[in-house]
Amino acid sequence: MEVKAYHRVNFYDTDAMGVVHHANYIRWFEIGRVEFLRTLGITLGDLMDAGYVFPLTDVSAKFVASAHFDDELVVVTRPTALTKVKMAFDYEVRRATDDRLLVRGHTQNVFTSRETGNIAKLPAKFYEKLQLALAGEDAPKDAKNL
Repeated sequence: MEVKAYHRVNFYDTDAMGVVHHANYIRWFEIGRVEFLRTLGITLGDLMDAGYVFPLTDVSAKFVASAHFDDELVVVTRPTALTKVKMAFDYEVRRATDDRLLVRGHTQNVFTSRETGNIAKLPAKFYEKLQLALAGEDAPKDAKNL
């Protein structure tokens, strides 16, 4: 299963050379990840209310081409691994007008107790939805105006 989220590059996303600053792609991976969860009916608010947070333990990015001010980007998010204590995602950031690949990325998150900060097993009500998504069950594919 994959989820697509869209973002138009703001002027403040760019650096002095007029291209998107590399740190923004990590933020956009998060937008994709949050939207992926949302399509499954899981919000970060739901996770936090249940006593869980979802911090990153690993992130990587391979920069292929540059994005510029006012480009519309598509953040494609795919789950790649799931256990009861962690989940991994792969990303592609593409320019919407020509489908040019700009960045490939990967993140891993761990489910953590909000109270203790320790790694914690995710309850079935969340884990089962994530399992279905990893197995390829369909969900809505697009989210506009991030």
